[in-house]
Amino acid sequence: MLSNSCRYGIRAVIYLASQPLSNGKTGIKKISSDLDLPTPFLAKILQLLAKHKILSSSKGPHGGFSLLKDPRKITLLDIVNIIDGYDTFTNCVMHNGSCEGVEKVGKHCPLHKDYEKSRKELIKLFSNRTIHELVIKSKNPELITI
Repeated sequence: MLSNSCRYGIRAVIYLASQPLSNGKTGIKKISSDLDLPTPFLAKILQLLAKHKILSSSKGPHGGFSLLKDPRKITLLDIVNIIDGYDTFTNCVMHNGSCEGVEKVGKHCPLHKDYEKSRKELIKLFSNRTIHELVIKSKNPELITI
């Protein structure tokens, strides 16, 4: 459902949120190495998140990335909207375009009613799950339940 870009972005933001504040900026090579992700691809994703004020970015020998926003205020939905767009939740599973657009030109796809329920649950989950919670859960999986 989510693109590789979006999954990589989520993983990187969780990674950065888990770094001690005393570390300051974390370089792209360290992030990509620790997460086993391709450096040039990850750099573009992180620059996009910096452009949207989720991350702070600086160049140079002591440059890198850090969180600009409080991880308690960053939701999964924020990251998905920035990287993949809200269309992720509104597009039809089988047809091109949004379910509303498909409805205007004909009938819904056979999965529409089933997916509509799941879509609402996904939006709710992504809206309510913060990066801070995911950092805690990654360290102690039993602490947070979905």
